[in-house]
Amino acid sequence: QVQLVESGGGLVQPGGSLRLSCTASGFALDNYAVGWFRQAPGNWREGIACISDSGRRKHYEGSVDGRFTSSRDNAKNTVYLQMNSLKPEDTDVYYCATHPVCMGSRIDPRPGYDSWGQGTQVTVSS
Repeated sequence: QVQLVESGGGLVQPGGSLRLSCTASGFALDNYAVGWFRQAPGNWREGIACISDSGRRKHYEGSVDGRFTSSRDNAKNTVYLQMNSLKPEDTDVYYCATHPVCMGSRIDPRPGYDSWGQGTQVTVSS
């Protein structure tokens, strides 16, 4: 089965850190750029990070730039999102997706992309 599975979310205090993982099954993730997105109930899905297939090019949305870092281990078929200095406003469900459209700090899913996984919940609260 071809899918992406997000993991690593949880409850963390403000200022804390989490590392999310996005693991592919059924295909080789190293052929694809990967984007990270987040969404709260009732809100639109926001693109926050993007990493190229090689890992050499990265893009970040302004509110996470300097706090979040994306990396990848193609041998493990996994992309990571290291999140530091977490804030309550980072509370969301986080998703990853292939084929993101990344231009500077603007990150969007590919039009028509419909292979979203379950996501992983991140809650930042004291």
